[in-house]
Amino acid sequence: MKEDMPKIPPSPIRLHKQLERVWGTGSGWQRLSAVNHTILGKRFMLTAFVFFAIGGILAMLIRAQLATPNSAFVGPDIYNQLFSMHGTVMMFLFAIPMLEGLAIYLLPKMLGARDMAFPRLTAYGYWCYLFGGTIIVASMLFGVGPDSGWFMYTPLSSQPYTPGINADIWLLGVTFVEISAVSAAIEITVSILKLRAPGMSLNRMPLFAWYMLVTALMMVFGFPPLILGSILLELERAFGLPFFDPTRGGDPLLWQHLFWLFGHPEVYIIFLPAAGAISTMVPVFAQRKIVGYHPIVAAIVALGFLSFGLWVHHMFTVGIPHLALAFFSAASALVAVPTAVQIFAWLATLAHGRPRFDIPMLYITGFFVVFVIGGLTGVMLAMVPFNQQAHDSYFVVAHLHYVLVGGFVFPMLAAAYYWLPHITGRESVHRISIPAFWLIFIGFNLTFFMMHLTGLMGMPRRIYTYPSNFGWDWLNLLSSVGGFILAIGFALFAVDLVLQFRFGKRYRRNPWNASTLDWAMPTRPTSYTFASLPKIEERGDGLDPDRLGPALAAGNGYLGFVRNGRMETIGVDMTTGRLEHVAILPGPTYLPLISAVLTGALVLCLLFKLYIGAAILAVATLASFFLWSRPTGVKSDAGLVPVGRGEKALLDVEVNGSSSWWAMVFGLAADGTLFASLLFGTLYLWLIAPGWPPSEIAEPTIWTWLAPAAVAVSSTAWRFCKRINAKGGNFTPMLVLTIVVDIVAIVFISLAIVALPDPRNHAHLATAAALLGFGWIHATLGLLFGLNALMKTVDGYVSKRRNLPLRLASLWHDYTAATAIVIGAMLALMPMLIGMLEGVR
Repeated sequence: MKEDMPKIPPSPIRLHKQLERVWGTGSGWQRLSAVNHTILGKRFMLTAFVFFAIGGILAMLIRAQLATPNSAFVGPDIYNQLFSMHGTVMMFLFAIPMLEGLAIYLLPKMLGARDMAFPRLTAYGYWCYLFGGTIIVASMLFGVGPDSGWFMYTPLSSQPYTPGINADIWLLGVTFVEISAVSAAIEITVSILKLRAPGMSLNRMPLFAWYMLVTALMMVFGFPPLILGSILLELERAFGLPFFDPTRGGDPLLWQHLFWLFGHPEVYIIFLPAAGAISTMVPVFAQRKIVGYHPIVAAIVALGFLSFGLWVHHMFTVGIPHLALAFFSAASALVAVPTAVQIFAWLATLAHGRPRFDIPMLYITGFFVVFVIGGLTGVMLAMVPFNQQAHDSYFVVAHLHYVLVGGFVFPMLAAAYYWLPHITGRESVHRISIPAFWLIFIGFNLTFFMMHLTGLMGMPRRIYTYPSNFGWDWLNLLSSVGGFILAIGFALFAVDLVLQFRFGKRYRRNPWNASTLDWAMPTRPTSYTFASLPKIEERGDGLDPDRLGPALAAGNGYLGFVRNGRMETIGVDMTTGRLEHVAILPGPTYLPLISAVLTGALVLCLLFKLYIGAAILAVATLASFFLWSRPTGVKSDAGLVPVGRGEKALLDVEVNGSSSWWAMVFGLAADGTLFASLLFGTLYLWLIAPGWPPSEIAEPTIWTWLAPAAVAVSSTAWRFCKRINAKGGNFTPMLVLTIVVDIVAIVFISLAIVALPDPRNHAHLATAAALLGFGWIHATLGLLFGLNALMKTVDGYVSKRRNLPLRLASLWHDYTAATAIVIGAMLALMPMLIGMLEGVR
């Protein structure tokens, strides 16, 4: 295969046409096949904004109900759905997808790449988000919306107390959306680490990329506990497995631990991208570089680590031992330090610069005021005595909104005004921008500052009405008036955006005189982002877009040509930014949409207990994933290929550290977190839950020993496959053998599950079944990896140098073998450990 670059560089216009022909999506129905990050980033953000509007309408209905005492505007059942859906929409359907959309849209442009690492995964994630969110929101139209709160505390959300499908909609819908979010987090992580412009080392990345890298890693490790908790609770509701039922050895507090293991990192997952936007905008309007680049990076990383040690401060009133209370209280106060480092760096940048005020700076100023108030009340709630007084009162509601709205919504509104010219190619009109800001700022503070007072006066959360003799009347009325002022402000903001789209003056490049790569292109951006990719020799937030833009458009960088009709971008070393390989990306396809439709149908079948249909759809969904990789890849060794600027590099299928390899590593990290959460839940029930010891013990059987052994043999066989391939031999017979061993392992695990006593009888048996189910799923996925490698080998996509399918399958089997050994040991030691623990009790 010829892999040479054109001998005569094309003209800029011809190069643009060639790139558009390869990278473009088309019009009409073809837009549904889009995998381009610019299109998908805008879709994420627009859809998130629609869900934000829905959440705002729900909030207005809540405030209308609470405006006066003894109100009959809505009844208690509808009110429970309103506040549950408001929290769910804002946390899961607005905040996380909005930050994902901003990252997907901006990161390739800021890092000097042409797209994200896995465009089809981005498209699949968007459709899953849209379908999952629609299922959740549409449930209210049928009167079966979730009504147990956005936190779904057990036992309230368990089957005896919520017998309808309300809770199932939340559990299945949110799990659907969360898996989409984890896949986006893995893609963001890999894209930042591997798909940067050559020369952009980690210490040259713009701060926004650092913020998004830490955020994505927090999502990788923070979301699996909630996914596990949702799965366990749905298993309890659907099949009676008593993970949270104290009458059968479960414990409702296990749900709180799993939820808040996600829930508190979630606060900083929401805050950090907004802080990254502020760190990008403040230097532009201060007209100087950011002060304290390296301290800010250190603070971001510290905040990411500390956020995982705070979850129990949501549980100070549930009976935690005093030593643990002291530890989590201190950690909750300590987290204010890295946050303060960032705030002081922004203030120092403004103080040492020549600030110019524009609409984005208005919202940034509003952020400083609102978020600092939220931070101060957060430190108050970190103190155990005060927390125990204010817990579950409206003081906590006020604090939550000051932190989340101040720390995310105000920066996102500033970011909307800042980057909208990039999206639209038009300057802002600013006819109603300032009135919109003041209505939002005044309305917000009038709404939520009063809630501090009602909370201190004893008003509890989640009540649908209240008597008139507690002194809360006028404060609630003011809050409701403020809420409607706030809604008018957001309506004006939306109108302002529409005016910009319709009447804004066209502007080609960099209206803010910014110094990041995202402005080194014409606006609106092209489908391929950069006609050629830059060489970065200084920090990514100190560049000259007005100089770089024309040079890159003329093809004077890397990959300033089209080769064999392929979509190519540059892959680099993760730390140094050294040019490493050429990444080949897949083109537009309807497959992500088809896979998402099948996944959505699977969720609906699970929701309505149609398990045979769910099994059929699960097989169909997996089959659709197989089709994703069938047309892609390279069937011959290419060796070093020209990339421009007189340099050459290997293709991604011929290097060891490709994006796919690292995606598997981070995917296994997320899965390992879920497995660790399952082990934590198992041990927690043994140590803490009432109703132990169980009357029936899951005694180890011969299958308990044979299943891990079979998985270990399969892992070893995969290593032999790699070794035979490295020597240039025929490894197909060994590959077939590994597939046979995988099937045997699945059979052994199935027999071990069948040999268990009824797992509905006790949480001990339910956890044993959950551990074996985890092993069964992973052994089955290992079989699918093996079949994929076999098909790629037969089709000619695997050779001595192009061995990625073998390495991925081997890595999965190594991981599966390790987890299988742990599961086998847990099951084998269960009877003895239960006896020892009972002796301690």
